[in-house]
Amino acid sequence: MPWFKEQDTISNTESAKKSNPSRKQPPRQKQLPRRKVVQTLTQIKQLPRQLVSPAINKQPWHRRQLLWLVGVGGSAIALGGIAFSIEQSLPKTAELFTVVREGTLTIKAADGTILQQSGPATREQLKLAEIPKPLIQAFIASEDRRFYRHNGIDYQGIARATVSNLRSANVVEGGSTITQQLARILFLNQERTLWRKLKEIRLAQKIEANLTKEQILERYLNLVYLGEGAYGVADAASVYFSKSVDQLTLPEMALIAGLAPAPSRYSPSVNLAAAQQRRNLVLQRMREDRVLTSETATAAIATSININPSSPKRLEVTAPYFTSYIQKELPKYVAPEVIEAGGLIVETTLNPKWQNAAETAVINTVANNGRWQNFEQAALVAINPRNGEIRALVGGKDFGKNQFNRVTQAQRQPGSTFKGFVYTAAIATGLSPYKSYQDAPFIVEGYEPQNYSREFRGWLTMRDALTSSINTVAVKVMIDVGFDPVIKLAHQMGIKSELRPMYSLALGSSEVNLLELTSAYGTLATQGMHVEPHGIRRILNRSGEVLYTTTPQPKRVLDPGSAAISTWMLQNVVQAGTGRPASLNRPVAGKTGTSDESRDLWFVGYIPQLVAGVWLGNDNNEPTRGNSGTAAATWRQFMMAAVEEMPVEDFPERPNLAGRKGSIKAQPIKPKRVSLVRRSRSRRDFPENNSDFNNNRPRRRYRRSYQQEATVPEPRRRSRRDERPAATRRSSNAPTPTPQTQERLRERLRNLRQSEPQTQQPTSQTNSSQSTAGSYIVPTKD
Repeated sequence: MPWFKEQDTISNTESAKKSNPSRKQPPRQKQLPRRKVVQTLTQIKQLPRQLVSPAINKQPWHRRQLLWLVGVGGSAIALGGIAFSIEQSLPKTAELFTVVREGTLTIKAADGTILQQSGPATREQLKLAEIPKPLIQAFIASEDRRFYRHNGIDYQGIARATVSNLRSANVVEGGSTITQQLARILFLNQERTLWRKLKEIRLAQKIEANLTKEQILERYLNLVYLGEGAYGVADAASVYFSKSVDQLTLPEMALIAGLAPAPSRYSPSVNLAAAQQRRNLVLQRMREDRVLTSETATAAIATSININPSSPKRLEVTAPYFTSYIQKELPKYVAPEVIEAGGLIVETTLNPKWQNAAETAVINTVANNGRWQNFEQAALVAINPRNGEIRALVGGKDFGKNQFNRVTQAQRQPGSTFKGFVYTAAIATGLSPYKSYQDAPFIVEGYEPQNYSREFRGWLTMRDALTSSINTVAVKVMIDVGFDPVIKLAHQMGIKSELRPMYSLALGSSEVNLLELTSAYGTLATQGMHVEPHGIRRILNRSGEVLYTTTPQPKRVLDPGSAAISTWMLQNVVQAGTGRPASLNRPVAGKTGTSDESRDLWFVGYIPQLVAGVWLGNDNNEPTRGNSGTAAATWRQFMMAAVEEMPVEDFPERPNLAGRKGSIKAQPIKPKRVSLVRRSRSRRDFPENNSDFNNNRPRRRYRRSYQQEATVPEPRRRSRRDERPAATRRSSNAPTPTPQTQERLRERLRNLRQSEPQTQQPTSQTNSSQSTAGSYIVPTKD
């Protein structure tokens, strides 16, 4: 210090003066007297006190006491404000029980299994009883040796860690308790600030006050990050050793426990030597804590590290087309800021067993039929029609190569599957399923519908026309019903896409997606009650609070009688028509569909408990060489697995048709121009083996059911008995001609008609044809 240096200088000067009296002395005024130095030091010591209160010694005692009280009180208020600010920034008590990190999203199936996770999520949450005791002891020895003896803050641990780190000249031991680490994991970030540390301390105390030690330990072991994308001990056991926690050995447990302070530094995948050194340190501490014997610890330390790495389970995704659909639906139910904050748990409607069956059916169909029928993609969706829950959804054959969802995003022409809505609307207007229409060539306002087979079958009932998927009859039925009733009913039943009022609408020219088409057919399965399809049951935040719950709201859109008749008609499609490949050992109703040039192959079918739809085709809209029977077979393959444990239910009985009244009003279309095309009849126009045609052949007189055709005068027909002379009439006792004779007579009649000039027609036919662009041929028995 300067004072001692000055004293040494003075002493040396006096000694030199005595030893050498003749030496010239320095001037007296330049020497620094000791008394003056002491006074100066005293003044320096008193300087802070004088600065605080220059006149404190001059104030009375009671004023000095008041000043101290003001200072202490102000300090207390400041500290109280800081404490209040910290307390206000902490989460509410209810949030302390959370077991999910921020920034995560977990999508679960209907049975609780995890379909997909994103963010720092733990794939496998374990109960504390499921975690081996040595693994728990290893974490306590590594991270918080006084865990059971503190209330969240371990002051002795902080002091011990400080001394250890100073001795090692490195950070070898942390002062944060397991409770503090849990608080940081769940509610805080990793910034190194005094404010964050103060919040962490207070939050740890709050957690200790509301949770038991076992609850704290269970949450910590499930959430702690252990490197290589593993969150929690179960994920770490899988990532590093491809094992479950109950299969880990003691050295492996110690290695996992040693990862917590610095996972990237101690990871055996990155630095095997550092990982081994850290593992051995954990084993030594376990021995010091007397949870291991010396022999056991020594043997574990001598064991080499053998890792068997695996990818994190949280990166695995089940039903990717479905989970991507769910993520797109989330903004409809929760705010964007809630989604951004994360920690959400979405409980969905998916049935994992049915989903596997659906994926298998799609893959098998493309693999076995796609190449020779020239289609590359397939899609399938299954819905519970009673509550609208989507139970299975496959949007394509390979999500990894193409994420386009063909169930919800692809807009395709439904083809003949749309006829189900046309005929249902007709039944709802009061028409009978036995009402007859003629399957014959005709042109309405320039549009000429053609049948798939390019053949015509004559007079057919609506039921038979739907069974055989006759296009001309479907257009005539829609003309009788009207555009608006058909479009309105289809929308009410579940179709969301725009439906354009045009004649080709009856044949499925307006594009729809598979989800809405399948949902609309489900309305028939529930006798006219429609429920919107959905894939989400509940959405919860990370505290377990329910943010959204789906409540199905069935709505009556069709009277039960019309729905029952339509189902009865669609059952015949599967039993005797184009949908026969979809037959099951239970009642099934459905409809096939094929768009122009077989670009889209459809089948939508249902039983009372489940409705499913299948689409086959190409993304580039290239024509296929297949037919809708392949789609029906795919539907059957899925349904065989889905109905294994499902009881058999029958559809409602068809109501009595006599005296039925419609529930909706028809709005018939009045075309400006209809052309009835005449075609020469060949043998194939009257197939003798066609049961649908033969059932209607004996009919002599036909009621005009197509409204526009009624404007064409029908030729009057006279009985054959009146046309022949009485002498030549066959008596009632005459024998019936044999089939061979009948066939010869038909052949002669056809030859005569073909050789007959076109102009030789009855006067009535010639006159009637003048009102139309073509000629109308009256069907006869022969």
